[in-house]
Amino acid sequence: MENYSYQTRGVCAREISFSIQDGKLYNVHFNGGCPGNTSAISKLLEGTDAMRAVEILRGNDCGGRGTSCADQLAIGLEQALASHQQ
Repeated sequence: MENYSYQTRGVCAREISFSIQDGKLYNVHFNGGCPGNTSAISKLLEGTDAMRAVEILRGNDCGGRGTSCADQLAIGLEQALASHQQ
């Protein structure tokens, strides 16, 4: 299992940590953000295909910020998956 940490930009959560094993997403944890929403996102995505999570979350906007905690997770996942392929 590979563990990752992503420093967010433009959202309330400061950092998102997660693990990827065999292309599946585990242990998503938001440091900051709206606790109810980030906790729900974490539970819903446990064991989900990481690329599918990117497809679902990419582009979600929070209050006109142009991004959201979910979108930032998608960006972090994309970077983790790209680094893993190298």
